[in-house]
Amino acid sequence: MNYLSTRGDTTPRRFCDILLEGLAPDGGLYLPERYPQVDAATLARWRRVYHEQSYADLAFEVLSLYIDDIPAADLRAICHKTYTAEVFGTGEIVPLRHVENGLWLEALSNGPTLAFKDMAMQLLGHLFEYELARRGEQLNILGATSGDTGSAAEYAMRGKQGVRVFMTSPQGRMSPFQQAQMFSLQDANIHNIAIEGVFDDCQDIVKAVSNDLEFKRKYKIGTVNSINWARLLAQVVYYFAGYFQATQDDSQKLSFTVPSGNFGNVCAGHVARMMGLPIDKLVVATNENDVLDEFFRTGVYRVRASADTHETSSPSMDISKASNFERFVFDLLGRDGARTAELFGPQLAQNGRFDLSTDPAFAEAATRYGFVSGKSTHADRLATIRDCWSRHGLMIDTHTADGVKVAREHLRPGVPMVVLETALPIKFAGTIVEALGREPERPGKFVGIEDLPKRVKDMPADAEQVKAYIAAHCA
Repeated sequence: MNYLSTRGDTTPRRFCDILLEGLAPDGGLYLPERYPQVDAATLARWRRVYHEQSYADLAFEVLSLYIDDIPAADLRAICHKTYTAEVFGTGEIVPLRHVENGLWLEALSNGPTLAFKDMAMQLLGHLFEYELARRGEQLNILGATSGDTGSAAEYAMRGKQGVRVFMTSPQGRMSPFQQAQMFSLQDANIHNIAIEGVFDDCQDIVKAVSNDLEFKRKYKIGTVNSINWARLLAQVVYYFAGYFQATQDDSQKLSFTVPSGNFGNVCAGHVARMMGLPIDKLVVATNENDVLDEFFRTGVYRVRASADTHETSSPSMDISKASNFERFVFDLLGRDGARTAELFGPQLAQNGRFDLSTDPAFAEAATRYGFVSGKSTHADRLATIRDCWSRHGLMIDTHTADGVKVAREHLRPGVPMVVLETALPIKFAGTIVEALGREPERPGKFVGIEDLPKRVKDMPADAEQVKAYIAAHCA
């Protein structure tokens, strides 16, 4: 399987090349040259694999369609090393819970940092270590986080041979628990950088450094953000696992609702659907930062300035520039790399927006690709958290609440709706207390984490200063 760039570079690259690279040299994102097709017989076999063998075996089946430059035995071993009951707290890995009237919750937050990012990041850690050892190389990971990617990456990479992590985050914009998870780590290969600004400033720095090809090559810069195809690929697996749990046979359709800011999680659903998973609707749930909801309603993609990015009670979605969205637009436009490059390069740089409302392709976002969307506010979040607790004894975090609220607006008779849970409530305890008047449960290993010593470097939103910091710590 070869990979190409969304901006037109079709130089053949294999999986392990793009695993370590992140962004393509032309600034685009990598996608496979085609989506492998899963026929009815394969879907039936995968259902048996998940129910009779394990999630790790299902992961191997999906990943092996895209990864042909790692020997099958090694890839299978990596999957089994990653997806264990010891790491994820249950043999099912992503158990489903029925909430009400065809509405299900897929638990993705049982990993080490209590967020869905662990599902992909744990795999990425093992893939990086494997490939770096095979090449005898080192990798400096530069990432941006709005809350959960950072801790998931750091917990996955701590102690890994040949890997350093430089993680940027928006200063003061994460929950105290999220900050403590990251900043309390004292491992020598983990570096936290708190940027004066919002998440999009952090993401812009990562892209600016990645686009400095000389610096990127000299310091072996890679990324763990969802612009890294390997991370998105790992997330495709739990769409299949959710489908096999919520349906009785492969003739049924179901829909997924995904709380989304950066479009990575729901983009994995798009890939699963393109492979042939019988998905009816992919429902994008946003918070007050509704750049994605606006696009799917109107056809206008309009990024917000930092000053116009709302600080909300679902902070991991406080994003106004959805970097993964480029992958979907590339598919929507018939994989036209030149046009995608124009939209996400000059158009956004000059106008801060592009408009596909009059393009015939825009209607296909809903009709051909199944996308619909909705928005949730702080008041909606509180009401949904209270409702799930009072009626079902189910405590959910703020982002999952956004998902449940929007999912209820898109329920269809006879079509199960699976909401992807994004984190455990303890990560956003302040809003849970506001909604329910009680503290959420805290796993024993995280008791008192906010009081631990912190190791973090404050820095302005300046890519050159970040590069200097990386260079100093790689000497």
